[in-house]
Amino acid sequence: MATLTIAILTQNEAKRIGACIRSAQFADQVLVIDGGSTDGTVELARGLGVEVHVYPDWQGFAAQRNRQIAHARGDFILFLDADEEITTELRAELRDVVARNEAAVWSVGWTQVAFGRTLHRMRSTVNVQRLFQRANLLRFEGVVHEHPVLQSPHPVRKLRHRLLHHSRETVYGSLLKLAQYAQLGAVKRAQLGKTGGVVRGLLSGGACFFRLYIMQLGVLCGAQGFLYCLFVSLESFFRYAALRYDQGQLDDVVKRT
Repeated sequence: MATLTIAILTQNEAKRIGACIRSAQFADQVLVIDGGSTDGTVELARGLGVEVHVYPDWQGFAAQRNRQIAHARGDFILFLDADEEITTELRAELRDVVARNEAAVWSVGWTQVAFGRTLHRMRSTVNVQRLFQRANLLRFEGVVHEHPVLQSPHPVRKLRHRLLHHSRETVYGSLLKLAQYAQLGAVKRAQLGKTGGVVRGLLSGGACFFRLYIMQLGVLCGAQGFLYCLFVSLESFFRYAALRYDQGQLDDVVKRT
């Protein structure tokens, strides 16, 4: 039988790490790579009996993913973030995929949980590659929205069931996340030689809001759906504003990465 490692990234995730780990404990190995948490995340994870390694020298998401690969022992590796949970339906599907031991890459969508409500009626906004045969996965690259580098190309299959993604729990936390991801998105675009500005940001943010709120049916999810779509769209706007007006600071981030 092929085996499965579930690898979780953490950084001050004491509030969510318990539910995340409990949803993953069917795996042959549950592995936590922590970025130097100070809120008890590491102690909570170890208390649940999983393998934990702490790397406080933050070098980006790709570097942390690569550390997960280095510690993984399973034939398959599923990457999970601390704000995600595996549902009962997805757990059964993952077991079936691993048992078949197919040479493929598996992507998965999200069901968003935002401001205390599960946005069931909203279409999945992402489709991320998360399940790999470990022997075929060389490394990850990228500052944010990291991408896998494979030894040989494999067909990409989509899992039928979604992860639960607790992406926006409070307005204050969403504002902090907005600042972080806007900067990381600006860094990525700076590395690609793109230009920013207010007009470019308005176009990007407006298109994002229309896609999420109208096309992806966020409008059917009440006030929580509106807030979720607004925050994601503001992230799109501010990454282009930062690309234009925070150039010096972005250059420093690029040098460190």
